[in-house]
Amino acid sequence: MKEPHRSKNYLLGIDTGTSKTHAMLSTCSGEVMGFGESGCGNYEVVGFDGFKDAMREATEQALNMAGINKAQILSMGLGISGYDWPSEAPLMTAAIQTLAIECDYRFENDVTIGLIAGSSEGWGVAVDAGTGNNVRGRDPEGRIGRITGNSVYYGEIGGGGEMVWLAQIAVTHAWSLRGPKTRLTQAFMDFAEVESEFELIEGLATEQIHLPPILAEEIFRLAAQGDLVAGEIITTSAHEIGLNVNAVIKQLDLQQRSFDLVLIGSIFKAGEPYLNPFRQTVNGFAPGANLIWLSVPPVVGAVLLAAEVVRIPLHEIRGTLIDSASRFLI
Repeated sequence: MKEPHRSKNYLLGIDTGTSKTHAMLSTCSGEVMGFGESGCGNYEVVGFDGFKDAMREATEQALNMAGINKAQILSMGLGISGYDWPSEAPLMTAAIQTLAIECDYRFENDVTIGLIAGSSEGWGVAVDAGTGNNVRGRDPEGRIGRITGNSVYYGEIGGGGEMVWLAQIAVTHAWSLRGPKTRLTQAFMDFAEVESEFELIEGLATEQIHLPPILAEEIFRLAAQGDLVAGEIITTSAHEIGLNVNAVIKQLDLQQRSFDLVLIGSIFKAGEPYLNPFRQTVNGFAPGANLIWLSVPPVVGAVLLAAEVVRIPLHEIRGTLIDSASRFLI
C-alpha cells in the first residue's frame, strides 16, 4: 500500500445506486487517487443496513487504493438513490455517520450528481430514463427543480418500467377489443410461457405474471419491425418524459435561457425513435436546451458536490477531475 499522504485535502464522492455503489477520492485539484465499488446501495431495496454497508465497502476500497485515512478527508458529497424527500434526511444522515468520517458533507438525489457531473457549468437539468424516470434541475443560484420520481402513480412516464406498463394496457385493450391488435401480445405470451391470450390476461390480472422493465427492449424491437402500437408507446413515453422535463424547466424559469440538459439512462440509447419526439417536446418549450449525454460516471458529480461543500469553484477542478477519472476507470 502507498505511504499515506498527511494533509487533510481530499474530497470523497459516493454514488449509491440501485445496481451498484461507487466511491471516489480526489485531491482538491481534481486528481483522482482512489476508487471503490460495491453492490446496490438504494435503501428502499436493501434496507438501512444494506445502504450503509454498501457505502462503507466502496469507501474502504477507495481509501485503501489511495493510501490515505479517514482523517485526511476534507469534505464529502453523496448522490443517494432512493432519497427523495426531506423526511428521509435523518435516515440518510444516520447512515452517513456510520462511516465515521469527521468532515462537512452534503447529500442529494443521485440524479442531481449526474447533472453536476454532466453539465458544463454544474447547473441545468438532468433527466434519467432507465428502469424508471426522474428529472432534477438547478439554476445558477442553486434553486432546485424536480418531479416526484414516483412513476405512473403520479403520471410520470418515460422509463422502461412505464413503457412496459403502457404495453400491458395495450395488450389488455387488444384482448377486450377496445384497442388494435399488437405483436406485443405474443411477445409477452412468450415471456410468460403461456399458450393463449386469455392466459396472459388472467395471469396479469391475478398478479401471477409480472412483466419486468427489460421488456422495453421488445417494444423497441417490434416498433422497428413496424408494429404501430409499439411505435405509439415509444412516442407517448418520449413525449411524456419531455413534459416532465418541461415542468422542471418551468419551475426554474429556464425557458428562455441556454442550458445543458443531461441525458442519463439506457432508454435514451435507443436512438432517434425515442430521442426525436423527446427533443421536439423539450425544444418546442425551451429552445435553448442543449441535449448532452452523461459521458462520465455520476460519482464524478459527487466529488464535485464535495468541492462545493468547501467552496472550491467547480471550474477550477472539473477538467482535471474528468480527465483523471476517465484514465483511472479505463
